[in-house]
Amino acid sequence: MFTGLIEEVGAVSRRVSATLTIMARTVLEDLEPGDSIAVDGACLTVTEINTDSFVAQVSPETLERTTVSRMRPGDAVNLERAMAAGARFGGHFVLGHVDGVGRVASVQQQGAFSLWRFQAPSSVACYLVPKGSVAVDGISLTVVEPAADTFGVAVIPTTVANTTLAGKRPGDAVNLEADIIAKHIYHYVNATASSGGLTKELLARQGFGE
Repeated sequence: MFTGLIEEVGAVSRRVSATLTIMARTVLEDLEPGDSIAVDGACLTVTEINTDSFVAQVSPETLERTTVSRMRPGDAVNLERAMAAGARFGGHFVLGHVDGVGRVASVQQQGAFSLWRFQAPSSVACYLVPKGSVAVDGISLTVVEPAADTFGVAVIPTTVANTTLAGKRPGDAVNLEADIIAKHIYHYVNATASSGGLTKELLARQGFGE
């Protein structure tokens, strides 16, 4: 599990089929083979650690559903180690299970802040609500004005400067992960539709409100 607070921006140095080598410094400090690490929001397993890089293998599912399949040597990537028990929790629950690939739609400056809009596939858009959470390339952000297939986020300068957003332009692909709590609620409510929907009586039968 991750928090969506990026620790550093690394760089892809090599890719051979489903194996990535990524240059890094900060995340190497206590990394061990077998650890999970989020690379642009996709949870990968570390298989080898070197003095200035780590190696991770990518599953066919991850290659199919994320931007990892498009990564090339020289590409910048957001990196975050798995959350440590007892550490401060400053973002939101990010699993590293990417729901879909979206695209940067527009970037608009609003004083010191910038308003970013992203195109989102239906596999993500259905879970987005105003002021809810979303992970964009692993970055924990707050949703603004979600629509049928787009949403916005207001980004502070520090986030842009310290993540791969600094190099993103309209049309660029990004990994999107909706909030896990929103996904559970969405599926629970829809699962009860056949029995008349989420009613006060249904909640009472399941022990809520007692």
